[in-house]
Amino acid sequence: MAIARAVALDPALLIADEPTSALDVSVQAQVLEVFRDLQERLGFACLFISHDLAVIDELCDDVSVLHFGRVVETGTRERVLRDPEDDYTRRLLAAAPVPDPIVQRERRAARIAG
Repeated sequence: MAIARAVALDPALLIADEPTSALDVSVQAQVLEVFRDLQERLGFACLFISHDLAVIDELCDDVSVLHFGRVVETGTRERVLRDPEDDYTRRLLAAAPVPDPIVQRERRAARIAG
């Protein structure tokens, strides 16, 4: 409902602050699909604020990483998430849980060493 009210005014920019944070995964997917569809049909830019790296990877074209309120890295989603330049960004990505316990241990060790 909030999304409908926001796009009713035909905005050039929509700011979405953690719109999927309290939703289960299936509902998250539906909300992300609505965002994607509306953005394509109506042509607005979206500043999508999220702590969920999977959501960011799914939805965003460009990414900025903030640390204590300051931008420490910005770039395309692909570059920032796959080949980060900033040490904080690398630690943040390494801290995200993965289902494979071996990979998780390797990431934890790299985070501690780095």
